[in-house]
Amino acid sequence: MSLAILSFFAIVFVFVCVLRLVKIGTLAAFLLAGIVSGPYMLDLFQLTDTWTFLGELGILFLWFNIGLEINMNRLWNMRRTILGFGAAQVMMVAVMLFPILSSFTSWSVLGCIMVSLLLAMSSTSEDLQVLIDKNQLNTDMGRQTFSILLFQDLLSIPLLAMLPVFAGKSFNMGATAIDIFVFSIALILGVVIVGRFILNPLMKLVAKLKSKEALLLAIMLNIIAWALLMDFIGLPIGLGAFMAGMLLSETIYRHQICAEIGPYSMLFLAFFFIALGMGLNLKFLIDNWYIVLGGTIGLITVKFVAMFIVARVRNVCTQDAVSIALVLAQGGEFGLLMLQTMKTSGIDALPEMHQEVLTAIIIISIMLTPILFALYDKLRKAGKIMTKYPPTKKENKSKEKRTDVIICGFGRVGQIVAQMLTAEKISYVAIDLDVNAVMLGRERGFNVVYGNARSGSVLRELGLQARRTRAVVVALDNAANARDAVLTIKSIAPKVKIFARARNLEDSKVLLKEGVFEAQPETIESSFFLGYSVLNNLGVSENKLDNLLDEMRKNNYAQVGKPISDE
Repeated sequence: MSLAILSFFAIVFVFVCVLRLVKIGTLAAFLLAGIVSGPYMLDLFQLTDTWTFLGELGILFLWFNIGLEINMNRLWNMRRTILGFGAAQVMMVAVMLFPILSSFTSWSVLGCIMVSLLLAMSSTSEDLQVLIDKNQLNTDMGRQTFSILLFQDLLSIPLLAMLPVFAGKSFNMGATAIDIFVFSIALILGVVIVGRFILNPLMKLVAKLKSKEALLLAIMLNIIAWALLMDFIGLPIGLGAFMAGMLLSETIYRHQICAEIGPYSMLFLAFFFIALGMGLNLKFLIDNWYIVLGGTIGLITVKFVAMFIVARVRNVCTQDAVSIALVLAQGGEFGLLMLQTMKTSGIDALPEMHQEVLTAIIIISIMLTPILFALYDKLRKAGKIMTKYPPTKKENKSKEKRTDVIICGFGRVGQIVAQMLTAEKISYVAIDLDVNAVMLGRERGFNVVYGNARSGSVLRELGLQARRTRAVVVALDNAANARDAVLTIKSIAPKVKIFARARNLEDSKVLLKEGVFEAQPETIESSFFLGYSVLNNLGVSENKLDNLLDEMRKNNYAQVGKPISDE
């Protein structure tokens, strides 16, 4: 068993390294590792109940992450693009795929509709990675692609809820439409009621403990509770995990949750894709390789043509239309998720072997996306294609509101800095682990969220980026925590200017040594202001006092001398 485990992790490691070298996502590496390690190749492991259980946990985490990204403010800001472009893309792909599927398969009308909609979805993780690697996420093309992906995530709610309908368990579409409407209203009310009266007080209690373990267990409890509730009323458990994520997306704890749950999400998501790879019937797929190959080429072609037409109708320039169509021309995790959900829920909407073929088509199309986009980019730069259409200039400015300053710590210093930034209409976001300070700050109108300022993942969630964040204020009252925060900030954005508060001169010297632009020792500065008031009251002119303080501040307060006591 130990040799099998060693071999398995070696296989995963090799696939991850190789595929990342050619800029293909790690999810494909887990899939390949599952295929190679599974019963149809090396037979290191069998697809036992344990692997199936881990895969189901991966499904829950994937749905939870999708829900966590459904932020109402973001949706509202991009509502026109999301509803217009996203809905048109899905509809066009589904309309083009439906007659093809109904002609070449023996599926029912509902089955063809379901598969058309599933294949209209693209891979959010793969597409975002491609855009980030190409530095195109903040271009017009990148924003429009992102809006389409957001619409697809939203569409996953009714599609998941309608799985029993697609399986033929209900044929009264009018009644089903009413059910979905009622369910949507109940979902909204449930989110509001549960979020306000149950979840927020629970998360506040957990946050006061300042325990990473308690936070993780609270998240898991939330996911499992909603999954069991959905299962109890006859809906797929993935919808419950989605609701759990959506509930937490609107809380002050979202950024910290994203940072804490990220590694575990990737772990269980890896198990899902590994189990998926293990379950692929290679013999059947090899015997029907021409169907898989033809289906993959057909899917990419149909989606590319449909997306290009929609983009051009919406007056997107030709070069951007080609890029958007190429990025979105694959299947997505949602399709894999729905196929796996049908299998685990016992929903027989499609023959099992057909599900195997669809799974293989989606997987191969996902793996081909970065390769095709890189090839297109290379040919275009070489002047061999699209010569009549010069490349559009990249836009570094996002249309979404940018956060100029991040404040780490929301005690008295952080609050005063936030007030000053607000007075000058400079955007900021503050972060603190004291949930009482966060709640009180939000009641008073401050933009403050719960989170650990020493966590790189949390800071990235808040928008810390090299060459984009204008300044960071470190207002933590603990010297060690402040130093850790500074080191984390510099690792993400090495050139960003950091302004820090320090308790005394020694602490300020440590922070300056770590790369802080300016560190203010509060005991000395408060003494300066006190002395300034005393001398001014005794008749010393303000000009003379300003010169005196400037002189005492020179060379990192060299003239101040070593304090006898900090008290």
